Amino acid sequence: MTDLGLMHYCLGVEVWQEPDHIFISQSKYTGEILKAFGMTECKSVGTPMEVELKLSTEDTSPLVDERLYWKLVGSLIYLCNTRPDISFAVGVVSRVSKKSWENHWNVGM
Repeated sequence: MTDLGLMHYCLGVEVWQEPDHIFISQSKYTGEILKAFGMTECKSVGTPMEVELKLSTEDTSPLVDERLYWKLVGSLIYLCNTRPDISFAVGVVSRVSKKSWENHWNVGM
């Protein structure tokens, strides 16, 4: 076994260690998600989702590519490791991942 020193990055999680504290972040991973889904120019919002938003499995908007939607939802689920504030919104968009409409995609983005 070899001592490699302090950990700095592991599985998309950045780690900073100080004598009394350990800080974790996924800012690089977040940037990769934004780039992968064409959202690098997006603006931030105060809340991750509209209040009392209801998503239905029946919709009139066009269907989106399910695999791409699943990739987005999976990326957001992994992001919840360091961003528990988005957990509820991610849970809502993941419930409709079997039949994903364009309106669902816009909520996830």
